[in-house]
Amino acid sequence: RIAAVKTIIAQEMSLSLLSSAPVGFAAPLPAVRPVAQPRPLTMSAADGMEGAAHETGFTTWDPLGLADLGSPATLAFFRHAELKHCRVAMAAFTGWLVAVSGVHFPGLCSFSEGISFEDISQLTPMEQWGAVPALGKAQILLAIGIIEHQSEWKIKPHYMAAGGKPGDLKGLKSFWDPIGLTSKMDAKKLERQRLSEIKNGRLAMIGIVSVLIANNMPGAIPLPIAFPAGPSLVLPF
Repeated sequence: RIAAVKTIIAQEMSLSLLSSAPVGFAAPLPAVRPVAQPRPLTMSAADGMEGAAHETGFTTWDPLGLADLGSPATLAFFRHAELKHCRVAMAAFTGWLVAVSGVHFPGLCSFSEGISFEDISQLTPMEQWGAVPALGKAQILLAIGIIEHQSEWKIKPHYMAAGGKPGDLKGLKSFWDPIGLTSKMDAKKLERQRLSEIKNGRLAMIGIVSVLIANNMPGAIPLPIAFPAGPSLVLPF
């Protein structure tokens, strides 16, 4: 009986050794690295719009993704607003240069109050607006309002509708191009001029803000220019 037990124990030990041998001498398996999944390409709604040039590597610069906030009509509104601000900023910066140069119209600005253009030219740019009589300010703002109204309601199709073009004022022919300069340009020339307008307008927005705050924020513009003193902002009336 003891011999039978020893035989059984010997058989079990042999089986255990045989079963464990492959594990002890198995070659290590190579590490399997996870395969990186290709990231889906994301397209911005602003891709292909005019305005991408050397400054942005010919790509749309929109780090906050504002172009994708709404519908195509929303994007058209953004572009129309940008072009409006560009045009106003270019006019404002040119006006600022004229104001600080002392160039002015002859005669009186207000006959009733006896204020001449020469008197106004002696002031800083923002003070010049403050010196304009209230009726003169009202006339300027009314003219701006009429142009804005006509550009929003007269030009069809609307720039936010299908077929509309943001920034297009061709419907206001006597205001937009009274001497017909654009009628003599081919499609390539017009495309270049539109790009120039956007680029110059963006620079003008930075420029007009810079000259307005330069005197009140020392060192904001590191140029040896004596910027005129005065407030950066004034009330309309």
